[in-house]
Amino acid sequence: MRHSFVSLLSASGVPIENISRLVGHSSTKVTEMVYRFQLRPVLLEGAGAMDDLFKP
Repeated sequence: MRHSFVSLLSASGVPIENISRLVGHSSTKVTEMVYRFQLRPVLLEGAGAMDDLFKP
């Protein structure tokens, strides 16, 4: 849940400093290195793969 929380806020444009404070980190380093994952590229890659599998 924590990873999703950070990733979704990040993808929504919330500044990393604010996210870091929300999850209780003393600096942004841990937030950026451990918790922030870019979901959009992963979702787009998955959607592209599904499109390729189900092309008419």
